[in-house]
Amino acid sequence: MMKIMFKKGQKVQQEFGNQVMEVIGFEPELIENVITQWEDDEGTIVTGKFMESQLSLADN
Repeated sequence: MMKIMFKKGQKVQQEFGNQVMEVIGFEPELIENVITQWEDDEGTIVTGKFMESQLSLADN
């Protein structure tokens, strides 16, 4: 069983990105198992999936 590093509600971002995203869920059986959500420049809510290794806690 994989150990999940992040918790729902935490703010994360990609290693080389500046988009701050909120963790909204997990799919433990998948490699890209961290589900995130953020609002883009037009105000659209966007959902994405990432591997934990692609993400780090956001500074803010």
